[in-house]
Order: sequence, then C-alpha cells, then structure tokens
Amino acid sequence: MEHGAAAIRANLERVQERIARAAQRAGRDPADVLLVAVTKGQSPEVVRLAYEAGLRDFGENRVEEALPKIAALTDLEDVRWHMIGHIQSRKARAVPQPFALVHSVDREKIARLLDRFAAEAGRRLPVLLECNVSGEASKEGWRLNDAASWESALETLAGVVSLAHLHVRGLMTMAPWTADMEQVRGTFRRLRVEGAAGLPGRAPARGVGDAVHGDDGRFRGGDRGGGDLPPHRESDLR
Repeated sequence: MEHGAAAIRANLERVQERIARAAQRAGRDPADVLLVAVTKGQSPEVVRLAYEAGLRDFGENRVEEALPKIAALTDLEDVRWHMIGHIQSRKARAVPQPFALVHSVDREKIARLLDRFAAEAGRRLPVLLECNVSGEASKEGWRLNDAASWESALETLAGVVSLAHLHVRGLMTMAPWTADMEQVRGTFRRLRVEGAAGLPGRAPARGVGDAVHGDDGRFRGGDRGGGDLPPHRESDLR
C-alpha cells in the first residue's frame, strides 16, 4: 500500500500545481477551487490513502457503489461525499442523507424526488442543476444548446430552484471533449451569461450561482468561465 500512497501523493501534488497555474491565469485564488477526487471503482482502502494525503472531497458515480464505501469510512472526519453521476429514480431515496452535494440533477422528475426525500431526511440538500449547453446527445441535462430551448428550460429550472428542500448552489455543464479551449470556455461562459444570469428574475427569492466543471486537461478551459460557486475540478485517483 505504501507504493499506492506515494503515487496518490504525487498525483495530488501534480494536480494542485496545475490548479494553481490555472487559477493564476484566471485571476483566482487557488484556495477557492474545490478539488473532488473521483473514487468510482476504487476501494475504501484507496480512499483512505487519499484522505491521508489530504483530500476531503470524494465523488461517486453510482449510488449502489457509494453507499457501502461511505459506510466503511465513517471514522474519517470532515469527509464530503459528492454524487456526480446520473441518478435513477428508483435510487433517489438513498441520496439525500449521505451526500454533501449532488452535481447531477438533470431533470425535473429527479429534482422533485430529491426534494421529497430530503424533506423526509430532515435536511435541505445542496444540488447543482445539470445543463446540456453543447447539445451533444451523449450528455444529460436540460438542453440549452439553442435559443429556442432557453426560455422554456429556464422556466422549469426556476421551478426547481423554488423547491423547499433543495438548495440550488448553481448550474453545471460539461464542455465538449475537444482540444479547442475557446470552444470549451465558450460553453461555460454561455451557461453563466444566459443561464445563471437569466434565473434570478424568475426565482428572485433564491440566489443561484453557477459552477464550472472540468476534468483533467479540460480544467484549463473552464477556469475562466466565471461564477459565484468556486470552480470544481474533478480528478480520478488513478
């Protein structure tokens, strides 16, 4: 396990250096960037090593994989678990209790289910609303890839923001997988300018920020998208 621990520490240092450079280019404080280590497919022992290396935020894609892992690591203090994957309706009841933030609320039905189950759990669940700005068929979320879709989608999003037991921290999108950083930045910028900026007038009682999501090399493209919620960088432990 010592070799694995050393590799995780080295990977973490490398990622933190890249975050610091990207934040400097964007005029941001690196301390304001939230690094979420994606632990899909990793054992509780590996997560423990990552915790010992200094990580505290861990992202899981599947509810059924996350729950036993979370149960095995209850002794770790200050751990924040993030649900970053698509949530099936039949598994929504299990989400509100263990997760600090749900990144992948991608449709009204799942938002209303999470609101209901969060009420049963006695909490207000922090969430991000996932939007498909690029229009790619492979991506989930409210489709915001053309002007005709924005108005109706924003009305629906405003209704979700008003749900009593969801704390909507912002909007989330994933840029196309491309080496064209201007296209990547444009995706995030459009979400902020047309999405997050368009919601306050429809849901004035609740402030909505916006989140910038990236993974590995694409963080360089998302770091200048702007937003009120600190940018997220999701990185695999491997």
